[in-house]
Amino acid sequence: MATDQARSEHHGETYEQFEGRIARIANVGNAAGVLRWDQEVVMPESGTPARAQQLSALSSISHELLTADETGDLLEELESAALDDGQRAVVREIRRQYDRETSVPRELVEEISETTANAHPTWKRAREDDDFEAFAPTLEKLVELKREYAHHIDPDADPYAVLFADYEPYIDLETAERVLERLREELVPLIDAIQDADADLATDTFAGEFDDDDQEALARDVLDELGYDWERGRLDTAPHPFSSGTQFDARVTTRFEEDDLLGSLTSTVHEFGHANYTLGLPDDEYGTPLGEARDLSVHESQSRLWENHVGRSRPFWERFLPTVADRFPGLEGATPEAAYEAANQVYDDNLIRVEADELTYHLHIVIRFEIERALIAGDLEVSEVPDVWNDKYEEYLGVRPETDAEGCLQDIHWSHGSFGYFPTYSLGSVLSAQLYAAAEDELGDLDEDIRAGEFDELNGWLRENVHRHGKRYTTPELIERATGEELAADSFLEYATSKYGELYDLEAY
Repeated sequence: MATDQARSEHHGETYEQFEGRIARIANVGNAAGVLRWDQEVVMPESGTPARAQQLSALSSISHELLTADETGDLLEELESAALDDGQRAVVREIRRQYDRETSVPRELVEEISETTANAHPTWKRAREDDDFEAFAPTLEKLVELKREYAHHIDPDADPYAVLFADYEPYIDLETAERVLERLREELVPLIDAIQDADADLATDTFAGEFDDDDQEALARDVLDELGYDWERGRLDTAPHPFSSGTQFDARVTTRFEEDDLLGSLTSTVHEFGHANYTLGLPDDEYGTPLGEARDLSVHESQSRLWENHVGRSRPFWERFLPTVADRFPGLEGATPEAAYEAANQVYDDNLIRVEADELTYHLHIVIRFEIERALIAGDLEVSEVPDVWNDKYEEYLGVRPETDAEGCLQDIHWSHGSFGYFPTYSLGSVLSAQLYAAAEDELGDLDEDIRAGEFDELNGWLRENVHRHGKRYTTPELIERATGEELAADSFLEYATSKYGELYDLEAY
């Protein structure tokens, strides 16, 4: 008995030492996140050379802490220790990170970090100048570095599958491909039917020019409406809207175009969904995987749930349109039904992913997925990207970009070296529908709550079933626990065909 107690006390001390170590790693990473936020939001343009070195140094420190022999020794001891479920989950998550990062040389980690830091302003200028050739050498280097990175982790695996696992470690690439294929097969005929429909939606409800300051005020209004915690967050602008931070500091960015009020509003609601998830992570688990979000598909499910199932719903516009009209008196004559129709129009002539409707959006994702898979596989040269991109847009959406700025330079992801990221957008949309359906199964129809501006029940359900768990469960386990189902496209397709069949009066749907 005394021996068992001594062993238990020793394991307890070992776990405390381990937890202190991973908290240091987490804090280094969170500090780097603040620097990246600063770079994209407020840093002077000429600050890039120093910022690249700063981020590279933090990346190196994090890598050294994680891959040190001490970390490996602690993991080995704890894997045979008597731990509770939460502790075992922490060890599982750090073991996975440790195994991947010990496979990658520190010099390569530093080179990737510095290259991506320098790539951001290069991409930004190239997009502003509509000059893909200015970005091409950087993209070539990033593709080469990420191939090398994948080879170090698993030389026998499909390198794209290795990169995808950086963003989705527990959903295999085959599952992602199966979901994307199902979406492509079923959404294309639905979109075709919509284009052939005689329905005359009020697509010009939000036509006009809107002052940036007034748009920002409206963005703050909608964040207030949804319950954003301003004591732990802030709103800023960025060329590509994003959210970042921790449960103590989850920031939102959006962007304003004078002729696109609806775009800035939906972007703000989308990023609120991300921040709301981050703010729902348990405070007392900060610094451990139990206080971190469960990877990108789950993160995206939260943003798409709030953007689409709430922010594009009919009851939301019945609730929020008076606030819009108060900010913009020129919209006083608009009706909630007209606003709902405008927020849900389907148009296949749009070239920009972040401005796409929720149906054609997935074809934007498929295009990027196919291109970056070919790039990483070596089946496509970087110089060929603009033409292939344009050809695919013409094939899938019937529209061809006239410039690279509205074509292959529109997204920030490749400048971050984020190959394998894009599929998580569609996976997140699919999951958002599953979660919303599960919430309504338990709570009842949520339309009246939305109409009344009451979001506590929905948010409470998300806190209970998704947010509070952090990385306690793998993604398939979390989905199963929350919805009783495996990840599948069924709920999304049922939602989409019902909603858009009614909107466009489609008899077949």
